[in-house]
Amino acid sequence: MASAWWPCLILALLSGLAASGFPRSPFLLLGKRSLPEGVANGVEVYSTKINSKVTSRFAHNVVTTRAVNRADTAKEVSFDVELPKTAFITNFTLTIDGVTYPGNVKEKEVAKKQYEKAISQGKTAGLVKASGRKLEKFTVSVNVAAGSKVTFELTYEELLKRHKGKYEMYLKVQPKQLIKHFEIDVDIFEPQGISMLDAEASFITNDLLGSALTKSFSGKKGHVSFKPSLDQQRSCPTCTDSLLNGDFTITYDVNRESPGNVQIVNGYFVHFFAPQGLPVVPKNVAFVIDISGSMAGRKLEQTKEALLRILEDMEEDYLNFILFSGDVSTWKEHLVQATPENLQEARTFVKSMEDKGMTNINDGLLRGISMLNKAREEHRVPERSTSIVIMLTDGDANVGESRPEKIQENVRNAIGGKFPLYNLGFGNNLNYNFLENMALENHGFARRIYEDSDADLQLQGFYEEVANPLLTGVEMEYPENAILGLTQNTYQHFYDGSEIVVAGHLVGEDVNSFKADVKGHGAANDLTFTEEVTTEKITLWNRAVPSTFSWLDTVTVTQDGLSMMINRKKNMVVSFGDGVTFVVVLHQVWKKHPVHRDFLGFYVVDSHRMSAQTHGLLGQFFQPFDFKVFDIRPGSDPTKPDATLMVKNHQLTVTRGSQRDYRKDASIGTKVVCWFVHNNGEGLIDGVHTDYIVPNLF
Repeated sequence: MASAWWPCLILALLSGLAASGFPRSPFLLLGKRSLPEGVANGVEVYSTKINSKVTSRFAHNVVTTRAVNRADTAKEVSFDVELPKTAFITNFTLTIDGVTYPGNVKEKEVAKKQYEKAISQGKTAGLVKASGRKLEKFTVSVNVAAGSKVTFELTYEELLKRHKGKYEMYLKVQPKQLIKHFEIDVDIFEPQGISMLDAEASFITNDLLGSALTKSFSGKKGHVSFKPSLDQQRSCPTCTDSLLNGDFTITYDVNRESPGNVQIVNGYFVHFFAPQGLPVVPKNVAFVIDISGSMAGRKLEQTKEALLRILEDMEEDYLNFILFSGDVSTWKEHLVQATPENLQEARTFVKSMEDKGMTNINDGLLRGISMLNKAREEHRVPERSTSIVIMLTDGDANVGESRPEKIQENVRNAIGGKFPLYNLGFGNNLNYNFLENMALENHGFARRIYEDSDADLQLQGFYEEVANPLLTGVEMEYPENAILGLTQNTYQHFYDGSEIVVAGHLVGEDVNSFKADVKGHGAANDLTFTEEVTTEKITLWNRAVPSTFSWLDTVTVTQDGLSMMINRKKNMVVSFGDGVTFVVVLHQVWKKHPVHRDFLGFYVVDSHRMSAQTHGLLGQFFQPFDFKVFDIRPGSDPTKPDATLMVKNHQLTVTRGSQRDYRKDASIGTKVVCWFVHNNGEGLIDGVHTDYIVPNLF
């Protein structure tokens, strides 16, 4: 029997706000269709807004719905939001006639007990339940007096994961009635810069979507807005029900000049790692498939269809099929390579699979694990290959070893941390928590396959996630003296199109730099990726609002007639409209040099555009002035002659030498012959050099 799934969160609130005897309907009163425009059962939802701000893959979402009871009697108003299963609720409030009631978020076991108690006492409470493949539903209802207004505001957050080369933000749109003000507004900020951005809706055609949807991105910023009018919401030109019922999905990716990117904020760092262009590591795959009687019919047929598609992408890999019911059988005695001949034989075997008997999960898994271990020990598979167990079942173990905790122990001991286990649970009649826990403790994950017409595509989609390992044995290393704590920093695999994320706490907020090393085994050799991290910042102030960048950025910012362009680890170009342009060059020296350190060079590209009133150590020379060099003679260095410089009524001794102009080439510069003035420029500059030294710039 499948285990019960309890909500991960409960929101118990309004301890003094009882329902006043008003019946709690099992369905949402807001959900009725084809009622007078904008009003359902006397309640009008006149505004719904989803406001999202994404920064460095982390999404902060606020869902706000406003309603008014236009009936002559009190009405129950319900609010439900479907949110991603990977998200977590951080806040919820109800505002009734201007009075705000804050919520109190609870977890799991406490949630279940407090929710049941609150409901039994007639108090307002909300809970989260599973809702479909990717979502969970948060629901809360409240009794609202005639003529009163209510505002529901739910805040939830999630870390967006990279999947098949893109980050995905998934929003469920289901207002169930026409809403005067409906809007989705998403702002994205990615320090690496945005390389692509797209948005699509499953419930509306592209023709209608075009005028309601705007999307744009430039540099580090992206924006998506979906704001359909009342007419665009109608299911037909004369209808009063809404066609907004489906998925609204935003996808984007970032620029990747290097495999990794490290960002530092307030004493913490986050390290994003996603190398590209690496060859795929060959796989050794043991497919452990449930063919018990409960798999009969459509489930087994869809499993076959998925496996046949997967076989098309397994050239040169090694594989075997382990089938379990009351007993265990295999296609081959050991793993074989996916040659054309073997693949054709494998297709014939898959097509011949038939359901029978009971469910012996323990023996099926142990046979597959043993086969992978033996293949490695007997050198039947390439040394630089990686092993994977993929197990599919639709029920619980009911023959042989059937205790979940014992099966977990057996599997954990057999794998010994050497390779991952991925569990696929087909349907709802199984102990999914058992499958998930067993997969997680063996460096894999579980996935529920929903009994639907596209179950075969769900299975194939899962396989595509793990089909292309680029690295194995990935270790993220950081200097021990710079880090206080880390999230998980070792991974069995890095798969193409995904991303590894590690966060940590720095020893002190004044840490200027540290080095991050990523080591892993590739298809041909062992690889090490090094990322130099610096907290040196470039801050652009717009009145009192700062925008902060670093020398690791490549970005262009234009505002109020000023243009600033940062070229990663090279220079920064600042231009004022049609006026002067400055170039600040980052001069980097050998890191182990005993004396010299990295420094900034300040250059003026077109000084003739400067005002005649410009002054300063450089500014006093922007306008033409008279000078004369004469009496060239041998100096103390035979290669560097001396001369006399007549300038500003002073005769100065100068020495011939050379300097480099780094405005066009920040690395080696251009050699320029010049005369050097001695004694800190005395006689050449106005005043003395100490007049131009200040304790700080601001």
